[in-house]
Amino acid sequence: MSNVTKILVVDDEQAVRLSLAELLSMEGYQVTTASSGEEALQYLEKASFDLILLDLIMPGTGGLQVMEAARRIAPETVIIMLTAHGTLESAIAALRQGAHDYLLKPCAVDDILTSVSAGLDKRKLEARRQELVAVMEETLQELKGVHGIPTRQPAVEEKAKKEEARFVQARGIIVDKQKHVATMNGKPLDLTPTELRLLACLIANADRVLSSRELVKEVQNYDCREEEARSIIRVHIRRLRRKIEPDPHQPQYIINVRGVGYMFTTDSQH
Repeated sequence: MSNVTKILVVDDEQAVRLSLAELLSMEGYQVTTASSGEEALQYLEKASFDLILLDLIMPGTGGLQVMEAARRIAPETVIIMLTAHGTLESAIAALRQGAHDYLLKPCAVDDILTSVSAGLDKRKLEARRQELVAVMEETLQELKGVHGIPTRQPAVEEKAKKEEARFVQARGIIVDKQKHVATMNGKPLDLTPTELRLLACLIANADRVLSSRELVKEVQNYDCREEEARSIIRVHIRRLRRKIEPDPHQPQYIINVRGVGYMFTTDSQH
């Protein structure tokens, strides 16, 4: 890897390309910009990049197609997706296919720099890990003098489980527990941290009734008697319903099971 970090910015919006290029150049990165997926693929065929900031939705060749090609041409390249709230579900799919992160447009400067820095650190660590694995395997071969020694593969399943645990979704609602972002039918939900944790907990246990005590313990890490828990959680349930229910007085998502607790139902006919 060269001393100068090379970044490719791909976005069909000129204002976004120019602002990202200026910001990253000021941080000392060598930046190349592409106005389309087709142009990005041409650059990828000719040069290598440490990191790609990639718009998810573009006319013609979209971000997922560019990412697929980048993974084939240079699998070590870090990819950060740029997306709007309405395409958050596609961004999750991109993460599962190997993207490092996603940024919601309009992107805050601190979020951009933090994500880029973390992605590049991850690339360096992975490169170092691969070097160490290669050295260790070579040493083992020399010491044992045998072939076919099984080497430990990356924990792909473990990574998938971790990624899956980051997101919970049901009936058009997506919650990213890591970024504390929630959307409903592509539109952002304005939730407090407690409301977001409560919604995530209910969706993660969809169609299962949770007692008020369980919800308080999970959401606020506070253990109390069921009677006390009911008065605590009732307030948050009422506020959450106002933000997701078409009619909070006749809830269709968060159902009260009298004497037992609350449940997020996946039955749209409820």
